[in-house]
Amino acid sequence: MSGIWNAIRPHTPRLAAAALASAAAELCGLGLVAAAAWLIARAAQQPALAALSVAIVAVRAFAVAKGTLRYVERLAGHDVALRALTELRGRVFDALAARRTGGPRDGDALTRMVSDVDAVQDLLLRCALPAIAAAACGIAGVAVAFTAVPASAVVVAAGLLVAGAVVPALVWWRGGQAADRAAQARAELSTRALDVLEGADDLAVFGAAGRYRDAAESASRRLARAEASASRISIATSAAGFAVQGVTAIVAAWAAMRAGADEVATAVVALSALVAVESVLQLAGAAQRLREIRPACARVSALLEQAPQRPVDETVAAGGPVAVELLGVHVNYGGRTALAGIDLRVERGRRVAIVGASGAGKSTLLAAVAGEVALEAGTVTPESHGAVRGLMQDAHVFTASIRANLLVARPDATPRQLEAAARRARFTDVVDALPDGWDTVVGDGGRGMSGGQRQRLLLARALLADPPVLLLDEPTEALDPDAADAITRELLNSPGGGTLLLVTHRLAALDAADEVIVMDRGLLAQRGHHRDLVERPGPYRALWEAELLTA
Repeated sequence: MSGIWNAIRPHTPRLAAAALASAAAELCGLGLVAAAAWLIARAAQQPALAALSVAIVAVRAFAVAKGTLRYVERLAGHDVALRALTELRGRVFDALAARRTGGPRDGDALTRMVSDVDAVQDLLLRCALPAIAAAACGIAGVAVAFTAVPASAVVVAAGLLVAGAVVPALVWWRGGQAADRAAQARAELSTRALDVLEGADDLAVFGAAGRYRDAAESASRRLARAEASASRISIATSAAGFAVQGVTAIVAAWAAMRAGADEVATAVVALSALVAVESVLQLAGAAQRLREIRPACARVSALLEQAPQRPVDETVAAGGPVAVELLGVHVNYGGRTALAGIDLRVERGRRVAIVGASGAGKSTLLAAVAGEVALEAGTVTPESHGAVRGLMQDAHVFTASIRANLLVARPDATPRQLEAAARRARFTDVVDALPDGWDTVVGDGGRGMSGGQRQRLLLARALLADPPVLLLDEPTEALDPDAADAITRELLNSPGGGTLLLVTHRLAALDAADEVIVMDRGLLAQRGHHRDLVERPGPYRALWEAELLTA
């Protein structure tokens, strides 16, 4: 947990203040009950009013102080939690950005960024602070019992031990198992429900809707059973805690009476035991929550501790084309060789097309340059610290306006730059046809747009970024051949910009490329200009003749 602690450490003074306020509030609660018990029992003996004046003032002071300190604890605790979360979220974001190779992607990255980091808030507010307060109140409870009737202190200490150790251990064991089962069932239900909702049309076509709906309903029933089991365990542990609290108070009172204590001391011991044990019972809830958030905290900590700490090369990230070089690059997928010792250098500013049959290694080559796959061997220059960006096949369209989707790539872009990028991607006619133009909101993943419109939006976003190295993986895949060839030719002919690596299956416009690289089974089979490659036998000529036949 050192990664999480490094984010919390700058805020330890605030955390200490919150812990002190929490412990003081619990102590005031214990003092309030002890003073009230003494006052009520002593008043029943009808002493002179002066004998009760100190206790009356103490009751009022403890009551006011408890409410005030509880407010201070909430204020300080949430302040330090939110500050720590802000710091931690920035560190997680930096770690995810720096650890793109072999690191978490898509939904998993989002989970770590949001829910896993939010779990640290509960680590502070619902685990650490209650534990500190419970320890302080437990010690004070034993001290009060010992002061009133020394013989009762052993009983109170035993009750606190059961409430603070045995009950939380049971919650950790049994409650944790139930929570794990519920989490697994919830994940399964989420997957099944997504299949039914997102794949409704396909399931209806193939007559599988009923089968998948039954599977989702079965998963729902398993989740309901798991949550019911967790609820029963939670109720049982709560009942056990209340039983320990009541038994401790009764036995402590009995021990006080056996020791010859009067009714005032007995009342103080019994009620102090009730409050002390109640405070310590918070540890059961803290244990349950800690068991629930432990995997999230472990994931965040592992990400922070394992993330490579490499400084950004400002000269590379500053803009302008840069050269790309791969030396002895090997990439394997599940035992299958995707790249087999690639040696390639692309000079700065060159526009290079990469072609080949399906599975030849084209997209893997781009992913290696982008730093998105782990290399078995070899090196890639430049590293992907912002110098390398582009449009990959899994690019995402956000639930936002067209303008906001483009500004993800370049938040400070001017309207003129937006228009220029859209024009190069042949996207301006799409924007003009939308009801709200640039402010039209599109759904998650591009819902509400055709495949071609979505592809042009993503291409415009990649062009707007204008990085030193621009990678485009099938940027015209969803377009008709004429539009695809026109956009490809525009990309290859346009002046300025960075170095371009373009993966495409269309060859008609590649006479505009500075060079064409042909991939075959993870190897560089050919490279050269389009005209030269067409004239000599080989993989490229075979691809060209196949395209002419289909045309």
